[in-house]
Amino acid sequence: MQQSLSINRTAALAVAALVLVLPLSVVSCSAAQKAVDCANTAVQISTDVAQVGSAYNNAQQDPAAAGQALQRLKTDMDKLGRNSSDVDVTKAIDALQTQVDKVQQAVDNNQVPDLGPLGSAAGQISKVCTG
Repeated sequence: MQQSLSINRTAALAVAALVLVLPLSVVSCSAAQKAVDCANTAVQISTDVAQVGSAYNNAQQDPAAAGQALQRLKTDMDKLGRNSSDVDVTKAIDALQTQVDKVQQAVDNNQVPDLGPLGSAAGQISKVCTG
């Protein structure tokens, strides 16, 4: 009878430990998934910035490509912003948005945009997302 009580106590302790550990593992998996999603989106944003630069360099051949590349960048920024509650990511997105707005303003004024700060802001997002 004593052994049965011991097994039940051990089983109860094991179940209690699982109840405590499972929510923590779900949280850490969720955090890991968010980090992976952020990093993947940061890579996409870097690719978008490169495409914006390429499109502006080839604007004579395909003037619409620059606008399309800028729109893809905006879409990916919005995606990252919606999926992140991290303060540093939000600040990096805001900085990138400022640079996107400056590029758009230059284009609207028929000026050649300075893409250097845009690349730097995208780099900051990559830095924040990859920790």
